[in-house]
Amino acid sequence: MSPARAYATARRVLTQLRHDPRTVALMLVVPCALLALLRGVLSQQQFDATSPIMLGIFPFVTLFVVTSVATLRERTSGTLERLLTTRMGKADLLAGYALAFGLTGTVQSGLASALTLGVLRSSVPGHAVLLVLLAVLDALLGMALGLLVSAFSATEFQAVQFMPALVLPQVLLCGLFAPRSGMTAGLRWLSDVLPLSYAADGLQRLATSQPVGHDVVADLLIVTGSVVAALCLAASTLRRQTR
Repeated sequence: MSPARAYATARRVLTQLRHDPRTVALMLVVPCALLALLRGVLSQQQFDATSPIMLGIFPFVTLFVVTSVATLRERTSGTLERLLTTRMGKADLLAGYALAFGLTGTVQSGLASALTLGVLRSSVPGHAVLLVLLAVLDALLGMALGLLVSAFSATEFQAVQFMPALVLPQVLLCGLFAPRSGMTAGLRWLSDVLPLSYAADGLQRLATSQPVGHDVVADLLIVTGSVVAALCLAASTLRRQTR
């Protein structure tokens, strides 16, 4: 992998995002607005219980949508194919995407965390730095899945249609709406194989004042491993064409 080519890819992606104000608003403004709306709907106690998980769900969902649509545009326009006929390798492309969207995910998570912990006064006495780190990992997971599903879509509408199949089940079964321990055996098994469940568990644990234990470390490792696995699967969908 060439750091220079990866940086060039990240710079190109960030430049494209900068010239798309609607996408920037989707990634940075909408999550904060939804958190403020959620605070108005819920009581302070309810908001304190749900806000840590939402800090992970918002980056996951938005990066999935943005990455799947943006990558599909490059696939259908032939940009990816042209890049892969040059010295640009798969690792360079994926590292560039991870760098670009990891940076935007960090900004998004930082803004959402500042709003939640500051303006909205969510009582989260735990480890704020690790909380944001896990939220960024969620963003990278959404990015990797977005890269993957773009290979199986012919239009942007088809890419968005993958949300009910890959995103919504994870949101429903991660423990946001009901404790995972109270689910039926089949749903609990399905929840156990979905990476967002471990992100939600980790975010809830980090939101407490308890010391960081092996459970939190395991959650971080599982989410990180899921990101790597998804990126490897996404790399398998990139085909270098020869002339």
